[in-house]
Amino acid sequence: MNSTFSMLRFSSTRTEARAIRLDGISYPIELRRSKQARSIIVSADTVKGIVRLTVPVSASKNQALRFAQSKADWLNARFAEALPPVPIENGSQIAFLGEPHIICWSPEYARKPLIVDGEIRLGGPSEHLESRMLRWLKAQARSIFTEDLQFYCTKAAVDLPKLAVGDARRRWGSCSGHRSIRLSWRLVMAPAHVRRSVVAHEVAHLVHMDHSPRFYALLDRIYESDRRIADRWLKDHGRGLHMVGVERQSPTTD
Repeated sequence: MNSTFSMLRFSSTRTEARAIRLDGISYPIELRRSKQARSIIVSADTVKGIVRLTVPVSASKNQALRFAQSKADWLNARFAEALPPVPIENGSQIAFLGEPHIICWSPEYARKPLIVDGEIRLGGPSEHLESRMLRWLKAQARSIFTEDLQFYCTKAAVDLPKLAVGDARRRWGSCSGHRSIRLSWRLVMAPAHVRRSVVAHEVAHLVHMDHSPRFYALLDRIYESDRRIADRWLKDHGRGLHMVGVERQSPTTD
């Protein structure tokens, strides 16, 4: 496999490059230096279609480039496995609470999305369809997450934490020491047992900020299903949730 970098720029605090070419296809690249990095790290962001390269401050430019080029086969394989983006537009199919729904736009429909017979119907200006759908999905997520949190906090005998709804790429949920929980709005597209597993997991962290046997004992006590089945579902299908509404940078060919 042939791989080359083009249009590289380096500075003392941040390192950037414009593209890496793998077998005739150029992928945008984000390259930076990090004081926390102990080794050179290369990753393929298959959602956005870019390559990320993190370099320790002590590493040289040539070391970083040689390492990235040595991973050309691995990078190409990751992009070959990538799922296509799912646009939020009229006629697209997305999941809601684990069930497939078709987005249906018509000037005769109300501006607020409404679920009818396997369709998510909405009207209003067609050019704002995506933004209205995203606002609706996030609002639905917040409402459903709030109910889930109340349920599991009661079972765990802990106070209800502050809820934040975000769109983290690497974590479906997180729990802060300041008694707040952040959940990805994309979980509203997953089946209920999967979403609730993540919520129960973060509630258990309000009691045990680790993954000790005590943590899992509490999680298994408050969560009503098999968390291993939910974990497997996210491992198998989580990437698909991240592709909904994503804007991927298109690679270019020679």
